[in-house]
Amino acid sequence: MALKARTVSRLIVVAVALGVLAYQHWHRPEKPAAATADVAPAAALVETKEPSQPARIWRRGSLTFTSCELGRPGSGARAQAWCTMFDVPENRDDPHGRHISLKLAIARSDAQVPEPDLVTLLAGGPGEAATEAWVLEAPAFADVRKHHDVLLLDQRGTGGSNPLSCKNAEKASDQNALTFDLDKVRKDVTACLDEVKQKADPRYYTTTIATQDLEDVRKALGSPLLDLVGVSYGTRMAQQYLKHYPGSVRSVVLDSVVPNQAVLGEDFAANLDDALKKDFAHCAAVPACKQRFGDSMQTLYQLRDALRANPHKVSFRDPETYETVERPLSEFSLASVVRMFAYQPETAALLPLSINAAAHGDVGPLLGQAKILSGDLSGDMNNGMSMSVICSEDADLLQPRPQDQNAILGNHLVDALKAQCDVWPHGARPDDFHAPLKSDKPILMLSGELDPVTPPRYGEQILPGLTNGRQLIFKGQGHSLLGRGCMPQLLGKFIDKPDPKQLDANCLDKLDETPAFIDFNGASP
Repeated sequence: MALKARTVSRLIVVAVALGVLAYQHWHRPEKPAAATADVAPAAALVETKEPSQPARIWRRGSLTFTSCELGRPGSGARAQAWCTMFDVPENRDDPHGRHISLKLAIARSDAQVPEPDLVTLLAGGPGEAATEAWVLEAPAFADVRKHHDVLLLDQRGTGGSNPLSCKNAEKASDQNALTFDLDKVRKDVTACLDEVKQKADPRYYTTTIATQDLEDVRKALGSPLLDLVGVSYGTRMAQQYLKHYPGSVRSVVLDSVVPNQAVLGEDFAANLDDALKKDFAHCAAVPACKQRFGDSMQTLYQLRDALRANPHKVSFRDPETYETVERPLSEFSLASVVRMFAYQPETAALLPLSINAAAHGDVGPLLGQAKILSGDLSGDMNNGMSMSVICSEDADLLQPRPQDQNAILGNHLVDALKAQCDVWPHGARPDDFHAPLKSDKPILMLSGELDPVTPPRYGEQILPGLTNGRQLIFKGQGHSLLGRGCMPQLLGKFIDKPDPKQLDANCLDKLDETPAFIDFNGASP
C-alpha cells in the first residue's frame, strides 16, 4: 500500500484518536454558574429572549460566549459548553494581512464560584481539535470541574480554527496501491497543498505561533493563570507555552509526554518494537497463551517477510456493514495496523490472536478490527496542520536509522515524512525549540509502561530539568492515560493542590496488563 499523506498521518498520530477505548461516551447538560471573580461584572450571565428560542449569553473577560453543543466527527456523543470565536492574524509579523478565527469553548465548573485559574486541555495529533476531543476526554475531568472551568481552544489549523484539511485530495487518492511509492506521496501532498493554499499559508501553523494564540486568548479571558493538561503532541504545546510564558502557568500535567528534545518520528520504529516485545512477553508468561501462539514476535516478522515478498489484495467481511470488501495487504499496511492495535491494552491483547489468524490466511480479525478502531481518522485529524508542525519543527533533523531497517515499522515512516516535507512549506523554528525543559512549576507526567509511541524513558529525559516534577508510570497501560483507573480523581486532586511529590497515587497500583485473548471468547481462565 502506498504510504500517502493520509496513511502517514494515521501512522504518526500520537494523540488521542484511539482514546475511545479508554473512556465511555459521556454527556450531561451544563448548569449555568455564577460569575467568577475575573468575569466582567456587568454580564456574567445574560439571557436574551426571542419569540422562538432563547439564546444564553455569558461573558468572561472581554469575550462573549453563547451556549453550544460540542461533538466529534463520526460520533453521536455530545457535550454542552460555551463557545465563541477569536480573531488573530495568520502571520503575526503582518497584522494587516489575512486574519483567521479560532474556535474556543469553556466547559464550565459545577461550582457557583469556580477557582480563578483556568484548566486548559491541549489536544494531541498533531492535528486534533480540543473541542472535538472533549467528548471523549470529559469523563477524566469530572473531578476537575467540581472547582474549575476548562478551556478548549482548537489550535490553529484544526477543528473550527481554519482547519488545514484536504478532503478533496484525499478522496482522489488511490486507496488500493500495494507498493511504497515516495513519488506518489509527493503527488498526494502537492494536491493537498493546492487545496489548503486557497485559504491558508501553511508556514504559519506551527506550535510556536499557536502558543502566541493561547496567550492572547488568556489575556482576553481576563489573564487567569492556566493549568495546562497536554495529551501526546499536546505535551509539546504545553512545554513550549511554559517556556515562553512561565508567568502565565500555575501547573502542568503531561499525559504521554514527548520531550522537547525529541524529533517526532525519529524513533517510532524502535518504540513500537519495544512495546510489542513487552506485550508478547506477557502472553508468553501465560502457559495457555504460549502454547496457543508460541513466539508471537517471530510470527509477526514471518508474516511481514511474506508480505514483503508478496503484497496482495485480500477480501474480508466489513465488521460494521458485513459486506465483503477488498483491501491491500502489504508490509506497510501491516505495520500501520499493528501499531494501531498497540496504542491501547485492550486492542494489544488481541494482537497474538489476530496475527496468528492472519499468518494462517484469515485477515478478517486483523483488518476488520483495525477498521473499527480507525474509522475515518481524516475526520478527527487535520493532516495539513500535522505536516505544518512536523515539516517546520522536525523534518530537517530526521534521518533513517540503520538499526531500524528491519523493525516492523522500518524507516518507511521517516522516508515518507521527508518526502512530504519536500513539498509542504516550512515555517520558522526558534533556535532553542528542542532545548530540554527547565522549570520550577509543579509538573505531573503520566507514562504508559506499554506505550508504543511515547515510552516512559521520554518522561525520564525531562525529569532532570524539573525542580518540582514527578513521573507516574502506569503498569500494563499504553497511550493516553487521563481516563485510566483512578487518574480522573488524581487529576482533580492535583489541580486543586498542585504538589506532585505529595500526591498520593497508590491507587494506580491496581492497574495491570490486559490478558491476551486465547480465542475470541477472551483470555484463558
